[in-house]
Amino acid sequence: MKWQGRRKSTNVDDRRGQSARGGGGGFNPMLIGPLIKILFSKTGLVIVGIVLAISFFTGTNPLSFLGNFIGNSGVASEEASNYKPTAEEEMMADFCATILYDTEVVWSSLIDNYEEPTLVLFTNSVSSACGMASSASGPFYCPADKKLYIDVSFFKEMETKLNAPGDFAWAYVIAHEVGHHVQNLMGITDEMQRIRRQVTVKEYNEYSVKLELQADFLAGVWAHHSQKSAAMMEKGDLEEALNAANAIGDDRLQRMSTGRVIPDSFTHGTSKQRMKWFSKGFATGDLKQGDTFNAKDL
Repeated sequence: MKWQGRRKSTNVDDRRGQSARGGGGGFNPMLIGPLIKILFSKTGLVIVGIVLAISFFTGTNPLSFLGNFIGNSGVASEEASNYKPTAEEEMMADFCATILYDTEVVWSSLIDNYEEPTLVLFTNSVSSACGMASSASGPFYCPADKKLYIDVSFFKEMETKLNAPGDFAWAYVIAHEVGHHVQNLMGITDEMQRIRRQVTVKEYNEYSVKLELQADFLAGVWAHHSQKSAAMMEKGDLEEALNAANAIGDDRLQRMSTGRVIPDSFTHGTSKQRMKWFSKGFATGDLKQGDTFNAKDL
């Protein structure tokens, strides 16, 4: 990507090196990847198996459960006062601010009176209006405070643990979370919370998949319009985003962690679905084409 030297967003709250404090109850059901780090820990397979079992009988979102589990395990309270970012981490932080600004430009042109979200950069753990979260939660969007939360170390995890490297893969992740913000502004998030109280766990998982696939579509819409206006994409960038979408499909993550695929527990969509909807957004750039909730074929 040709992103260096471009304008950066001022809507960045840099909390790197700060210890998370406080943090009310509750959790964000739309956390992107709480499985990402725990999958590869020494006890990851055992914990994942237990969490999946609990989720079936209690209705708890397994991804959110894992995020809260790790967040309360002692990692979240780790002091980071001596944090000194490396040159690579500073580059990643600059990248995040640059991509965020570009999303502001694109979405302001597509949505009247677009309300820009804030990006919170953190290390180890963070307190949000959706509760405490650790780095293991992966990047997430909290609708309660309209903020995106990212520990830039996740980008290294994408490369080393998920085999999804590349700066445009990072951009896809950021754009996906901004997509959740767009959904929040459109009232879709509130509707999801209403539905959550009225349906079974299995039924809600199906709605959750549609929500996440729509966020992938919106990330593609951003990329479509960004390329027209900013032309940051280079050869191979689109493939990086598609590879990242493939890497975080529910089926792939489940197969990696347990060797089994349980479709009824999907909350984000399969690799094929995630690639399909990002590609559709990128190809059309048309918001009207992204109604995943009424699509006959996801």
